[in-house]
Amino acid sequence: MSLIQSKGRLLDLSTPIVMGILNSTPDSFYQIRQQGELDTLVENAGIMLNDGASILDIGGATTKPGSEIIDTHEELKRVIPVIEAIHRKFPNAWLSIDTYNAIVAREAIGAGASIVNDVSSGSIDPDMLKTVASLKVPYIAMHMQGTPKTMQTDPQYNDVVTDVRRYLYDICNQCDEAGITDVILDPGFGFGKTVEHNFSLLKSLTTLALAGRPILAGLSRKSMICKPLKIKPENALNGTTALNMVALQQGANILRVHDVKQAVEVVKLFKLLNDA
Repeated sequence: MSLIQSKGRLLDLSTPIVMGILNSTPDSFYQIRQQGELDTLVENAGIMLNDGASILDIGGATTKPGSEIIDTHEELKRVIPVIEAIHRKFPNAWLSIDTYNAIVAREAIGAGASIVNDVSSGSIDPDMLKTVASLKVPYIAMHMQGTPKTMQTDPQYNDVVTDVRRYLYDICNQCDEAGITDVILDPGFGFGKTVEHNFSLLKSLTTLALAGRPILAGLSRKSMICKPLKIKPENALNGTTALNMVALQQGANILRVHDVKQAVEVVKLFKLLNDA
């Protein structure tokens, strides 16, 4: 399924693309240029699009380890004005709403977003799948063990690759039953996984592409890079770039990143390597 459709437009995923992260929240684990202010977010959106981002992922609720579920009204206040402003200035841009809340998803699509990206795959809000189906937009379904508050307490698996694959298979079936046409799968690097779990998933990423569903890899500046290298997220661009190339070699269709320019360069070099 190399094409996804939303609001009468098609996005081709037969060649890997880059999704830029725009955090409209004061407490993300990594912030770019004081993200959170509306003018700055719109400016950052323009920079990312100019650097080659195919999708901008806008989120107003941090999902870093230990974080709480936030109030719906607060999340709406953070994301809807941002989506409206970016959509107004860049009407052709593909915007994704990063939320686990069905009400926020519906309002965001109405404000100009075209994709719903849900870290919980509907486990936090039971109305999410039927809401996305009614909106007729693509859905990014991610694996997470537990909730953002509990996920890194002591993650355990019988076999992480088998367990995540089974979970994603079940989610695909639930999405099919709900009537969601386009599903993108995210193994959830850093969401209820140890460093070792994350690398096992990355090494086996190609096995998670179920029924031709596209795969999203969100590795950018995460603990699987920072912990073994003993660095902070602000120093993790080099490690991110290295693992993004591995993800592409393992079949990733979308790289979700903080640093769009560098990720686009990785995609270009990967294509040259692949075509050689």
